[in-house]
Order: sequence, then C-alpha cells, then structure tokens
Amino acid sequence: MNPDFKEYTSPLSERYPSKEMKYLFSPEKKFRTWRRLWIALAETEKELGLDISDEQLEELRKSKDDINFEDAKEREKIVRHDVMSHVYAYGLQCPKAKGIIHLGATSCYVGDNTDIIIMAEGLKLIRKKLIGIISSLAEFADKYKALPTLAYTHYQPAQPTTVGKRATLWMQELVIDLSDLDYVLDSLMLLGSKGTTGTQASFLELFDGDHEKCKDLDSRIAQKMGFEGCYPVSGQTYSRKIDSRVLNVLAGIAQSAHKFSNDIRLLQHMKEIEEPFEKNQIGSSAMAYKRNPMRSERMAALANYVISDAMNPAITASTQWFERTLDDSANKRLSVSEAFLATDGILELYLNVSSGLVVYPKVIEKHLMEELPFMATENIMMDAVKAGGDRQELHELIRRHSLAAGKIVKEEGKPNDLLARIAADPAFNIKEEALQKVMRPEKYVGRSIEQTTEFLNGVIKPILSANADTERIVADITV
Repeated sequence: MNPDFKEYTSPLSERYPSKEMKYLFSPEKKFRTWRRLWIALAETEKELGLDISDEQLEELRKSKDDINFEDAKEREKIVRHDVMSHVYAYGLQCPKAKGIIHLGATSCYVGDNTDIIIMAEGLKLIRKKLIGIISSLAEFADKYKALPTLAYTHYQPAQPTTVGKRATLWMQELVIDLSDLDYVLDSLMLLGSKGTTGTQASFLELFDGDHEKCKDLDSRIAQKMGFEGCYPVSGQTYSRKIDSRVLNVLAGIAQSAHKFSNDIRLLQHMKEIEEPFEKNQIGSSAMAYKRNPMRSERMAALANYVISDAMNPAITASTQWFERTLDDSANKRLSVSEAFLATDGILELYLNVSSGLVVYPKVIEKHLMEELPFMATENIMMDAVKAGGDRQELHELIRRHSLAAGKIVKEEGKPNDLLARIAADPAFNIKEEALQKVMRPEKYVGRSIEQTTEFLNGVIKPILSANADTERIVADITV
C-alpha cells in the first residue's frame, strides 16, 4: 500500500485553491519571509549605528532563499522552538553573521510580521480574481441587458426584469466586497519590532536609551518590507482583531458568491441558464442524463465554510489576555490560512462559472410568457377604462378571471387562458388581437436596460479602467 494514502490530507491543499494561493501559505514562503525580516532588521540596526558589518549583511543576503530545512527540523526536535531552530539553521549557513541574527527581537517579530505580509499578499491575489469576475459578469450583463426574463420575489413570479439587470445585482455585491477589501488592505500595517511586551525595551537598551532610534527602527523596517508603517502600539503581538477584520472581508466575498451560486442553481433547474458543462463530464453516477450544477454547489459548500470560519478569529481576539497569550496560535494557523485557501477556491469556481454561463433565451421567453398575462392585467384594465369601462368593476372582473385562469394552470395543467377569458368578456370591449399587442415583454421591464447601462458605465467601467494594469486571471475550465 502506498504510504501517501495512509495519512489525512486537507482538501484545501489538494482540491480547491490555486497554486499561487497554496504557495503563499507554504513553509517555504513563510521561512523565506522570516529571513527577509531578519535581513531588514540587521540592515536597519546597522543604519542606526549598531556594530554590524557589510560582510555580515552580505552573508545573510546570499543565503536568504537557500533554506536548510533539515537542519532546522533536527534542531527543533531538541529545542522545541521553531523560530530559534531557524535562527540556528540560518546561522549554520552564515557563521560570520550568526551572532546578529534576530538581535533584540522576539519570535513575534518574524511570526506576526510574516502573517501580516502573507495576508496582504493573499488579499492582493483575491483582489485580482474579484476584478476578473466583475469583468466577466460585465460582459455578460452588457450582452443580455435587453433580454427580458421573469423576476421573482419570494421565489414567486413578479414583474419582469432582464437577464443583464439580474447580473448587475451579482456585480454590485462584489463591488461592495472590493471596497471592503481595499479598505482593510490599505490599512494593514506591520507589527514592527516591539519586543517582549510591546515596549521596545530590548531595542532601547541596544540603542543606549535613544527613543528616536527605536521609533525609526519600526519605520525603516516597514518601508523595507513594502508597508507604510507599523501599528503604533501593541503587546507582544499585533491585535488579533486584525485577523478578524481580514476574515470578515473573506466572509463577505463568500456571502456574495453563495448568493450567485444559489441563483445559478435555481436557473439551471428551470433550464434558463446553466453553468459550463464539459463534453465528457458526468452529471450523475445513476442518471446519465443529468447536468448537475456541481461547480455552483461546490461554491456554496466552500462559502458556508468561510462564513463560519470567520468566527474563529473573532473569538480569539476577544479572549486574549493582557500583552499576549498563546491560545491564539494553533487556531490562527488553521483558521486564517484555510479561510484564504477556501476563498481562493470559491473565486476559482466563480471565475469559471461566470465566464462560461450558457443562456437559453427560448426557455426564458416561454416561462415569461406563461406568467405575463397576469402581469399585463394592469395595462389591460387601464385601456378598458379609457374605452369607457368602470375601473372598480373591471378590477373585480380581472381578479375573478385571474383566479380562474390560475386554477386551470395549477389543477389541470392547462395553458394560461386569461387573455381569452378577458377577450370573451363584453365588459372589457377588447378583442384578443388587441390584447396580444399588450403581451410584449419589453413593455414590462421598466428601466432594466437603462439601469444596466448606467451601472456598467458609472460603476463598473471606472473600476475596470482603474485596474487596467491588473493581471487578468483567466478561469481554469477544468475546475
């Protein structure tokens, strides 16, 4: 038996996310970032007057990506401390610099700053995919902005809309998510070098009581790592509310994706719109004819996970003690990484589905025309009043005819004969030919076409123009 099949592996490592997102949460990415942070610390300490040589810095830079994982792994078996094990391993490669690696810092200097850096990079990758999905939906909305379709309230037939207008509802939620993401991403800062309880006492000692150098240390490290600054105060760690804020953004995206997946699944049931279905795809092991909306269903499943996962950092943040406790670590390792991986999987699916939606206009028209006679009754009544009828009397007659027509549709399965009933009623004085002129769906979609165009021009185009240089991520059709 292959030993690879004897241990649990997470689906979030193997099935759903992209390679790019998986790499962000890989050991290699983490430990390379640790080394970048150690280099930034040593460089800054030298700039601020500590006795660190160019030769030592060059030695650190030379080995920054060549991580001796086995040395660190063996050392951790002895000392039971991951950071100190990697300090030791880095020192083996950099014997001249080993004495200044991690100088004055605590474990959270590399651990927490790396977490912020990886979350920021994860948000940027998610942002690219949001832009890609918005772009795909914009093309879809523009193409179908004038195609009337039956709209629903309470999942009951209501006034018509257009297929494109419905797509603007999906986009609007993603625009809200994008705004939330940008706000949180722009406000992310590093922990910096705050020391054991956040007081920078160790650095104040290193810099002989120079408070300005302690402040400058944080500022320079942030700039070297691509951030505008560090949180001005902290305990040993950055506030765990930061994790909660980030996962709330991911949960918001999951909510939007789930809503979209619901709509697609319902539309596919009605055979109006379908998600992509591959030539050799099997819909059911038992029913060969089936075309299950498996991608949309998977989106919903992953979205449920992300939405519920957002509770983890909220609970963790609320239960921290004073300047630091370690009951955050195990939960944080799971909840943050898996929220990003699952959200990435959701967006891979969303990209795939939104860029390959299949529309069936004839089915859409059929469903709309079955219900349109009921919706046209207000116009029919107004025309009859103009021809001399009594509004109250006509309203009561339409109510009775509508109930009777609905009864034969529901109880006998026969076509909707409301128009024939009205044409046969002398109180309306309208021939069926004239009634048919009222049965044009475009008369009942209100400002759907105009709203779609205005939304695309006023909201979506500025977003896409502002992100024209953003790498366009193409959907993987095999998702």
